[in-house]
Order: sequence, then structure tokens, then C-alpha cells
Amino acid sequence: MNKLLKSKIRCKNYRKKILEMSQSVSALHIGGSFSSVEIVDCIYNRLKKNKDIFILSKGHAGILQYVILNDLGIIKTKDLNNYQKKNGFLGVHPDYGSPGIKASTGSLGHGLAMAAGMALASIKKKKKIYILLSDGELQEGSVWETVLTISSLKLNNIIVIVDNNNLQTSSWTTDTHPTLYPIDKKFKSFGWAVKKCKGHNSDDIYNKIRKRS
Repeated sequence: MNKLLKSKIRCKNYRKKILEMSQSVSALHIGGSFSSVEIVDCIYNRLKKNKDIFILSKGHAGILQYVILNDLGIIKTKDLNNYQKKNGFLGVHPDYGSPGIKASTGSLGHGLAMAAGMALASIKKKKKIYILLSDGELQEGSVWETVLTISSLKLNNIIVIVDNNNLQTSSWTTDTHPTLYPIDKKFKSFGWAVKKCKGHNSDDIYNKIRKRS
């Protein structure tokens, strides 16, 4: 079985599990989680080495990260089943200290700055920092301050992925912030190397990031 087919099977199971869990909790970001499944799967199952770090800056997709960490044996099934329950410790957004979680996220715009600090501290250790942002999150000024800082410090061990699904809470991102686009040219103007890929194709995500790495 080739890697793309394996990824498709995993991602189908991840979506199924998220949907099942959604039937018993009151707060859940299914859309934001579903749109990132192939991206996060590719990072954990194909790109990330043991010493590397992944930061889910779009913390509202926390349930996706939990489901994948459970599949990898990092979060116990009994803890996953207690998601958002009184006797559980897994909340809507990832919390630092939970198994496999390296940063507390959910307050949009903060994840990239934390990732930049980790990247700066990890240069000599040859450790890569992967971080997933949402396109709506790019409305935060702190993101662009950090984008400038990362470029200025030449932190080439950080890989930023933007889930450009053009969706936010109640509207299209292109409607509320049309001048944010095109996103790739914004990053390029800050001195970044940029590749566009198909967000639901594990092979395309993998190949574009590997070529960059």
C-alpha cells in the first residue's frame, strides 16, 4: 500500500472519530479540524522526527491533534474519551503539559511567536519547528511582526503552514479582509521561501515541504 493511500485511510478514520466525538460534547470546531486533517496527518506521520516540534497555532482544531496523538499512542484512549468532560483534562484548545502538546494555543496570533522562540533555541540542535496557522489568524498583527523577526534572524529551521480555507467564524476571509490576499506574496515580501500546495493531498504537502527542507 503506497503512502498516499495510507494517508487517505488514516484521514478518513480521523474525520470519523471527530464526528463521533462531536455527538457528545457542546463545543467543537468540526470545520476547522476537518480542513486541516491531511496537513496535520502529514506532519505527524510523514515529516516530523522525534526531536522536532509541532505547534497547532489554530488551536480551535485541538480535537484533531488529540485524535492523531491518540492514534500514535501518545494520548490514551480513556483520556480522549473524556474530552471536555469533568473528569478529563483535554479541553477545546491544546494546553501545554498535556501529552504531546508543546504549547498552549487558541488565542490566535500567539503560536507563531512561541514557535519562533523555540526555533531560535533549537538551531544548534538541528531541530525543526512545524507550525500550522489559519488564514483568519493572519489578521493578527503579531503574526506579521513575528514573520518579520523570523526572516530577520534567518531562522531556517521553522516551517509555517497556512490552512488557507478562506473560512472564519461567520464569513469568508476574502470578504472581510480582501487585501490579505494573495497570502503567498505577503510572505515572500518578508523574505520567505513560499510554496503553494493542495491542502487535502498528503503527497503534495509532503513533497513541497521536503523540497523546502
